[in-house]
Amino acid sequence: MKQPYAHPMMPLPTMDELARQNFIAALKMHMEDNVYPGDRLVATKRVGPKFEAKHGRAPRDRHEWRHAMERDPFVQAWCSIARTIQEMNWDTVGEIVMHEMPRLLEQSEVKRPRGSLWLDPNLEVPRYNTAIDIHCMPGGYHSEIIADDIFAGAMFDRGAYYYGLPIRGSSALNYVDTRERIQRAIPGYTTIDYIRQEFPGLRPRRILDLGCTIGGSTVAYAERFPDAEVYGVDVAAPQLRYGHARAEALGEKVHFRQENAESLSFADESFDFVVSHGLFHETSAKATPRILAECYRVLKKGGVTMHIDTQFARGLDDYDAYYWDWDTHYNGEPFWGTLHHADARALLIDAGFARSTIREVWPIGNPDGTVRYEPVTDHDGKIIGSTIFGGRKF
Repeated sequence: MKQPYAHPMMPLPTMDELARQNFIAALKMHMEDNVYPGDRLVATKRVGPKFEAKHGRAPRDRHEWRHAMERDPFVQAWCSIARTIQEMNWDTVGEIVMHEMPRLLEQSEVKRPRGSLWLDPNLEVPRYNTAIDIHCMPGGYHSEIIADDIFAGAMFDRGAYYYGLPIRGSSALNYVDTRERIQRAIPGYTTIDYIRQEFPGLRPRRILDLGCTIGGSTVAYAERFPDAEVYGVDVAAPQLRYGHARAEALGEKVHFRQENAESLSFADESFDFVVSHGLFHETSAKATPRILAECYRVLKKGGVTMHIDTQFARGLDDYDAYYWDWDTHYNGEPFWGTLHHADARALLIDAGFARSTIREVWPIGNPDGTVRYEPVTDHDGKIIGSTIFGGRKF
């Protein structure tokens, strides 16, 4: 069996497990290309007219659209398949990780670390992390069942690899991946590309990655900024144990710490660059402003914070808002829809960032393979959507 571009900590499947993962990925691509788009047709031709005939008006918000749509048999069918795909993924990943655990546990015993790992046994993991199996991953990020547990981290790594297959395209299904193709699925490389375009003079000496999980993006910063001191923090100990071993296996120096991003231990003005990748949609309405306030506090003057997350899309029409809200109700992402409709600019201003320093952009691919970054605006030029947002402290 050929190996993918990976690292010694990557859980590797048997041929049967690999075939199952390839089937799941192919099914997901088929659904996204050929089935899910039918939802809009059902909305315009069947559900919308039926609702208007009964109420004398169109559905007035994303909630009314959801309640109307979920009664339709087509919508029920594709939602059921979508949820099943997610569960099939984790079932298969779990089987892979289980038989790989003896090897992974041995590999995770780092003898001469470049970086470091600090865990806080007294840290209270916030309820938004423990109350639900986030994105349906069994046990979520934080669960531990043995001493020095890394199971949740290994699950996340292998699951993320699978999840990136549709992003990288059908050519990735042969399980022979290049470093470049895998990097397209790692948000850290996108953020690095953007800040190098937007802040070409930024030379960070200390970088902090919030909600780093297994350090997939954290390692990207250590790789691209080899002279910087790179920290990754997360509330989940098994993610950090695995992430530490993973970074060491990749030959990168990262300092992992178990901390809550709402209340960091670092001193004021101690970092040049503070980032996160998919953190906020897995927190809460109360946690988000606290985290951004901490970003502002620990940034040095002239420092930059930048975050990539699920789309801010407050300009969506009611139907699109319902469609984008699917994960909130059916995929273990309770804060997903709320964050979509938040105002990133207002949140950053409340945290202390001057309006003139704030950036909200969306990555857009160019025909030549490069990427440009632009905000999504309405007809009046008002910014209504972004997936990368942040600001600079002066």
